[in-house]
Amino acid sequence: MTDVSVLGAGSWGTALATLLCNKGKKVKIWARSEATSQEINTEHTNKKYLPGANLPLSLECDTDLERVVSGSEVIVLSLPSHTVKDYLEQIKPLLNESTVIVNTAKGFDVGTLQRLSQVAATVLPGSENNFAMLSGPSHAEEVVKQMPTAVVSASKSKKTAEFVQDLFICSSFRVYTNPDLVGVELGGALKNVIALGTGISDGLGFGDNTKAAFIARGIAEIGRLGVAMGGNPLTFAGLSGVGDLIVTCTSAHSRNRRAGICIGSGKTLNQTLEEVGMVVEGVNATKAAYKLAQQYQVEMPIVEELYSILFADQEASSAVRNLMERVKTNEMEDIGLAGDLWENN
Repeated sequence: MTDVSVLGAGSWGTALATLLCNKGKKVKIWARSEATSQEINTEHTNKKYLPGANLPLSLECDTDLERVVSGSEVIVLSLPSHTVKDYLEQIKPLLNESTVIVNTAKGFDVGTLQRLSQVAATVLPGSENNFAMLSGPSHAEEVVKQMPTAVVSASKSKKTAEFVQDLFICSSFRVYTNPDLVGVELGGALKNVIALGTGISDGLGFGDNTKAAFIARGIAEIGRLGVAMGGNPLTFAGLSGVGDLIVTCTSAHSRNRRAGICIGSGKTLNQTLEEVGMVVEGVNATKAAYKLAQQYQVEMPIVEELYSILFADQEASSAVRNLMERVKTNEMEDIGLAGDLWENN
């Protein structure tokens, strides 16, 4: 039996812990809140994050990080991306050379612009081959109800990717492996930025045409930056790219989309974050994407306009006008296919 520690008793951490318990794994989950810990242990529910879900009786929750992590073979990080570095530093003394780290957070370290695998490699030197990213279109609310879901396990190590695949895969949760860790991480982080934008579109009262255009142009921007940073372009056409983008941009479960709706409806960023009540990864991801686009000299007009809305008080309606009135271009050239593609000039 594999001993697994899940750090983070939010919706996704709780859903994954439930899935693993149902597979017969011994699972401990760490919660920051004593009230949440008591609820999981005594009532076997987590009403704040997964209302209506009945959790396994075997799932143990604790607020003591050392008790949760010590002796575990696998650590699953289901934490806000901006806290990953801090918690890795805290658990570092409790890990050994064979501990597998499975990250599910989708974001960047905003201060350094590092992907989270790079953060882990900095904090835990030599751990690169024991690190995997689990990502894809996977709302916790549906996974805990055992609705069919497909994700990817990405790692520099084929052995680790396949280990994580075997750990999580079941009849309702299909796991593919992918060697492109860079692309999978970037797809997961950047789709939150585009989801904020589609939410803003909804908040402004626009329709399906606008949303479809935003998603299509969004994946083009994700792909441009992703390839510039070393990702495989095919990854962005897969589950952790366009798959995750679609679900995050269209679902009522998406907190990034909900945040965008609030902003499009006229609320400030602070009012929006207070109303959503949970971490909105797309906010920090927008800041990181804006800086990375400058660093890699990649054109990302959607990201630029979203950055101006969030951090420079630009009106959302003005941002839409700026995007629609940009200099005309050729779509194929714009997504990176160079050369004259016309048969007849």
